[in-house]
Parts: sequence; C-alpha cells; structure tokens
Amino acid sequence: MSFVLTDISFTLGLFIGMLLCFDLGRRFGVRRLSMDPDGVTKGSGPVEAAVFGLLGLLLAFTFSGAAGRFEERRFLIATEANDISTAYLRIDLLPAGAQPEIRELFRRYLETRIVVYRDAANEDLTTARLNETLTLQDQIWERSLVAVSQADALPSAAMLFLNSLNDMFDIT
Repeated sequence: MSFVLTDISFTLGLFIGMLLCFDLGRRFGVRRLSMDPDGVTKGSGPVEAAVFGLLGLLLAFTFSGAAGRFEERRFLIATEANDISTAYLRIDLLPAGAQPEIRELFRRYLETRIVVYRDAANEDLTTARLNETLTLQDQIWERSLVAVSQADALPSAAMLFLNSLNDMFDIT
C-alpha cells in the first residue's frame, strides 16, 4: 500500500477517533451535570493550567523556530553580500582590458539579486530573476576564464579571483 493511502487512512481514523472521544466526553459531562450541577466545575483549575501551559510551550517553540530561521536567512544574506563585495574588489587583479565588461556583468548580477530579495512574494518575477541570475553567473564565469588566461594575467590573481567567484556563486 502506498504511503499516501496509509497517511490518508491514518488521518481519517484519527479524526473519527477524536470525534468519538469528543462525543463520549460530552455525554459523560451531560450525565455528570444532571447528577451534580454544583460539582462539575470543581477540580478544573489544574486542567486549565496544564492546557494553558502546553499552549504557552507550543507558542514559545513556534517563536523560537521562526527567530532561528530569520537569523539564518539574515546570515546568508550578509554572507552573500560579503562574497559579492570580495569578488568585485578582486576584479582589480585582472588585466585592465577585461575589467569593464566584468564590472558591468557584476552590476547587472547585483541588481538581479536585489530584485530577488525585494520582490520575493512575486513568485513569477522571482523565478525569472533567479534564471537570469544563473545566466549572468555563466557569463561572468566565462568572461573571467578568458580574462585570467590572458598573457598579462597573474596566476596568483587568477586563483584569488576565481575562488572568490566560486564562493559568490555557491552562496546562491
């Protein structure tokens, strides 16, 4: 039997069981109320305290998880900004003739990444911008490989620049 059918049957059984227990509890409560109208509310304080305590615990876990996800996202955004900044600064290590084109590609790449973060609620625009980001990454990488393979390019500069590009692309 597939997992989907198992999950659906388990969920349906659990729901029906909860309805039956709810009805059974209501019937017991009605019978007890008819036998002792004043004694029904006695002893319900600890139950209420336990329910509210569990509700508070559930709420605390929810906020803790949300705060953790928020911090992780903020960390990733800051790391991406640092990686882009480092790679942009290392463009200066490339031969002078290749720098303007790569800088222009970086500018377009950064504008695209900003739009992705700014308009994340618009899924169609975000998907289009993410695809454009991948295209720009390919173009930057190709132009960078051409630039570092030129005769006047320093081998150590190529290693530093390509490593920072790799970090910049990996964070996305």
